Amino acid sequence: MQPQDVAPRPAPSSASPSDPVVDVEQAEAALVEHYPRLARLAYLVLPPGLGRGRRVLTAHALTQRALPRNRTTTAVIPAQSTGREVDPGYALVRLRVVRTALEAGLPLRRRAWPRRSQLPPLLPQVRGLKLFPRSGGADELALDQRLSALSGAGRAAYVLRGLERLPDDGVRQVLTAAGVADADAALREADGVPGQYGLLGSPEFDPCSLQARPTDLLRRRQHTKAALVAGAALVVCGALLGLPGDGWGPDGAAAPPYARNPAAEAALDPGKLTRVAPAAWETSARTDFSVWPARGDLTGDEELLRRALAVWARPGESVGVSATPGTQTGAPAGPPQLLYAGNVDNARVVILHDGLRLVRYAEPENGSAGAALDFARTDGAGRATATAVVLGRADGNVRYLTAPWVTEVAARDLVEPGSGPKELTLTDGVTSPLASPVQQQSGACTSWNALELTDGSDTRVVTDLGELVPARLTTGRPGAAKDASGAKALDAWAPYACSLGAVRGQGVRSVNAWEFAEQPLPDGTGSGDWVCTRAETWRGEGARVLAQFRTPGGAQGAVAARAQDVPACGERDPHVLAGVLWKSEGGHWYLLAAASRGTTSIEAVGGVRDSADGNLLTAKAEQGARAELKGTLESGRTIGGLR
Repeated sequence: MQPQDVAPRPAPSSASPSDPVVDVEQAEAALVEHYPRLARLAYLVLPPGLGRGRRVLTAHALTQRALPRNRTTTAVIPAQSTGREVDPGYALVRLRVVRTALEAGLPLRRRAWPRRSQLPPLLPQVRGLKLFPRSGGADELALDQRLSALSGAGRAAYVLRGLERLPDDGVRQVLTAAGVADADAALREADGVPGQYGLLGSPEFDPCSLQARPTDLLRRRQHTKAALVAGAALVVCGALLGLPGDGWGPDGAAAPPYARNPAAEAALDPGKLTRVAPAAWETSARTDFSVWPARGDLTGDEELLRRALAVWARPGESVGVSATPGTQTGAPAGPPQLLYAGNVDNARVVILHDGLRLVRYAEPENGSAGAALDFARTDGAGRATATAVVLGRADGNVRYLTAPWVTEVAARDLVEPGSGPKELTLTDGVTSPLASPVQQQSGACTSWNALELTDGSDTRVVTDLGELVPARLTTGRPGAAKDASGAKALDAWAPYACSLGAVRGQGVRSVNAWEFAEQPLPDGTGSGDWVCTRAETWRGEGARVLAQFRTPGGAQGAVAARAQDVPACGERDPHVLAGVLWKSEGGHWYLLAAASRGTTSIEAVGGVRDSADGNLLTAKAEQGARAELKGTLESGRTIGGLR
């Protein structure tokens, strides 16, 4: 399919006297009311090659210039997917935003005057700061890369479908009015990108919610001095632009250097990277990332390693940076350790470790712009949690680099534990592709793939939660939890595997599933199982707890309560209490509540008032009733119910 660009001239107006007339005041009201949405639309349609900082300013400039100078007739008012007509003022400014965003992506021609939208915006301007949207997760980065491969018209078609929820006829109408020569080709091009429309509302694509970083502070200071003392400024600028030592190669996507000093130079010197011997882990007192050897077919490529270190120290505007919560993204304090450098699918990948963080640098093999930099905390990692690192994700699959002590790997479907493991190949520590649950859960959850790792004496199960380090899965009472590797443990996880989607991108270190109670159902149809899952993070805080209830024959557990940053269901405080409104087959409603062992009584107040001795409570209730739960432990301490 050939990329479709906007036509050199806007399409002739098809307005008729019966078409709505939009006053300037009406257009201004629509622009002010929907400004964040219109700016996001412009940002997504603009070519990514502009860089994130210039895209932000250009998106705001185009949106602000969308206001017409006088009364305007518009015939482009496509219906939304719900059938609701759009306000004519909004339809007009949206069309003007799309048209100018498409024009901004056109190449400059020598024999034609450039259009205003093709030039850097005069306003707004920001001096002394670089502004760019907040970094999203792996899904947003992958979508941005796919959209960057489309033409401007293809991106506009995708965004109008996803962000504006327009049907194809409405998209075709807007594109044609915006000057696109072949709107049908643009729609076909957009069909090649998976419909992850929910990601378009991510902070990754929000030019109104920005992060600020200083521009080159040292260069600004030198420019000020240059106005006063020209000779001294020349010396300083020469020092800044000169090459250190015996000369370094280009730094790729790295930003200009802020300062040069011996310690910083050592951290950026590929010749000083720490490389561990292949058998060091066999005799070391530690078995974590610090004893992983350097692997991959590009460990000797100093130019690649230099680019990776330089981009880590000072990522440029074209670099997509992501980090797990609580992870610093600053430069290394000293020479880091090299874990991997090699070709992975269609990218060159470098994995580095500085003792506290894992860092993944990836650049396209074809040399196109758009490097990626991912950070993840790994402080306190041990043999059980330093088992694998994500090398790359492509086409819905994920590849891992495993620990040197791992001898076998297999894929497990947690939802169908009876299907057995599917063996994966292991080449120099790199696994063959495995379908990632992060990219496969676009609709109903019918499977959840995990990675089973065997090191000779132990077998562990980990799963991809959209981050650099997969999360370890365990089962059992907090404080005595074990890896979810046996048949019984896998069966226990099966009804609750899909709930792992609730903790994606949270910096999760491990997730434990614990069946804390079994409760007979009041209609005599069997017993319900109460399970709490607790996701612990690398940073310590931010743990998430879900209490789930499953009735006989239920394929998946239902979330009855959830909480964050509480000790419940954890090693420090394993006690947990939760309740749920349940409807029997006879149509009667009940409040079912359960607590962990060691609870002597449960009391419900509010919409349901009842109490019971022991750790189970069954009370008649009305549909929609709300109740507060309180439990008493053997020690006399009271606990509240999860909400």
